[in-house]
Amino acid sequence: MARQPRVVAELGRPETPEETAARKAENSRLYKARKTPSNLVWALLVSLGVVLIMVMIVPRAEPPERQDIDVAPVAAEIAAEYDVTPIVPVVPTDWGVNQAALSSSAERTASWNISYVPEEGFVRLSQGFNADTAWTARILSASPPRDTLMIEGVEWTVYRNDDPSAFANVAYALSTTAGTDQIVIYGSSEPGVIELVASSIAPQVREIRDAS
Repeated sequence: MARQPRVVAELGRPETPEETAARKAENSRLYKARKTPSNLVWALLVSLGVVLIMVMIVPRAEPPERQDIDVAPVAAEIAAEYDVTPIVPVVPTDWGVNQAALSSSAERTASWNISYVPEEGFVRLSQGFNADTAWTARILSASPPRDTLMIEGVEWTVYRNDDPSAFANVAYALSTTAGTDQIVIYGSSEPGVIELVASSIAPQVREIRDAS
């Protein structure tokens, strides 16, 4: 005997083929609607888990160790090779040194450059050999001179920048001449720190001037 169609209570009769198809389609829609948020949550959790694992297993890059540069021997080598007189500041022993090297600008002006890292900020000394004032202006990103200052018998031109970001982060600078050389001390450290460097090289500046 053929099986009789099931009577639907709400209808009081069997479903028509069209009603059956519509009911199944609605059930499928509701199932997918309930499942989609759940799937999204699980997918998000899995993605976060993968990211966490990658973070844990990928080796982290360590910051490079600061080089231990002894400025005086480097200056002595440059002096012997190029017949110049590089100035060597006397600074606190806890200052770091990131650079002590000879470089050349686009205008072929050779310069002796030392970069110090005191407790706060940075201090850089640049000595342009046979340089002119235009070289100094380029070094200081055209910072305007503000005043003059006498330190240990050496007169310095003073530069103060209220907006250091507009002048390569140089907040304070000093410049002077030593014979045919231009000397600039500049950085983001406090003025007193930069003036300390100027004070330490005053005897060398006077010696170069006297020999010129």
